[in-house]
Amino acid sequence: MNFNQFGLRRWVKQLTRLAHQVGRPPQLWLGGGLIRAAARLESIRAPLRRTVVADDLTRLRQDLLEESRLSWHYLVLVVGSCVIATLGLLSNSAAVIIGAMLIAPLMLPIRGAAFGILEADRVLIRASMSSLGVGSLLAVSISALIGLLTGLAQFGSEVMARTQPTLLDLGIAVTAGALAGIAKIEPKVAGTVAGTAIAVALMPPICVVGLWLGQGNFSLSLGAMLLYMTNLFGITLACMVAFVLFGYSMARSARRPLSITLMFTALLVLPLGASTLRLLQQNQLEASVRNALLDRTLTFQRVSLVDMSTNWLTTPPEIALTVRASEPVTPKQVQLLEQFVERELGRPYKLMFLVSRVDEVMNDVLQEKASGGQ
Repeated sequence: MNFNQFGLRRWVKQLTRLAHQVGRPPQLWLGGGLIRAAARLESIRAPLRRTVVADDLTRLRQDLLEESRLSWHYLVLVVGSCVIATLGLLSNSAAVIIGAMLIAPLMLPIRGAAFGILEADRVLIRASMSSLGVGSLLAVSISALIGLLTGLAQFGSEVMARTQPTLLDLGIAVTAGALAGIAKIEPKVAGTVAGTAIAVALMPPICVVGLWLGQGNFSLSLGAMLLYMTNLFGITLACMVAFVLFGYSMARSARRPLSITLMFTALLVLPLGASTLRLLQQNQLEASVRNALLDRTLTFQRVSLVDMSTNWLTTPPEIALTVRASEPVTPKQVQLLEQFVERELGRPYKLMFLVSRVDEVMNDVLQEKASGGQ
């Protein structure tokens, strides 16, 4: 985008020349504030404005096309990244998952697709979409196979965390996508590619899709797919904006592809917004239940609350409470607590207690001394 099309520099020069003609310095004329503000805005925009010649566009296109082509090198990176990410997810190891993020092979065709869509370059779009589609299907298949071979009945928190994307994930994807696009055209920013890949995390969500599909859980696999699509569209849109701002695509011709990409990205706001609202409600509810049970009931004064989780898919929602107690919790107490929670929160909930018994064990000698002292 050429910011000089706004005539800002020419307007500043003309206004300054007119000020000198009337015999008043520009810093005094109109208080000089308008001139200084315009000059300041021009200095801020100057680093973004550049003259992009045909050779620059050709070089960028060739680089992106080379990165986006479906090749053995790309497939090796996809397989390696997928295996590392899947094993890290199964072992619930954040460090291993970060290692898979650093490889980030899926980021390359996404950048190519962004530039291809802007320039209506069918060759680049076809190459990028082919690589992205094959890489995604390969990752889903490998992760599903690994999940079936390991035979784990339950997955850890790293897997579950990628099944409920929110608007925060879209914000992360857009920011990381902008940095990825800038890193391609600005060598000084190229060092941020690794951090960008870690932030947006393309491979782990698609591996989570495969893990849940392997277990036949389509609901949670759709949640992970939503996160993957959020990252995909967020990165694509932000890369397109970065290419336009830095002059590698004309703003006028980019208006239509940007609008279409923005429309598809906006469609994700509805489920992401609903997920964000549900997450906020869940946190508020669990905090209210915890406070109500701990502070306002006699039953929980004799137990220790270890953990609490809510299953919102049941009707009514089911709250699982993990507690430690020296005495068993009776069904009558559970019923009274359910009635208490319904009165406090205005809707029914089903309580389920997971009780871990606590027995006090002491040294016999110390116990005799303690009883003898009494």
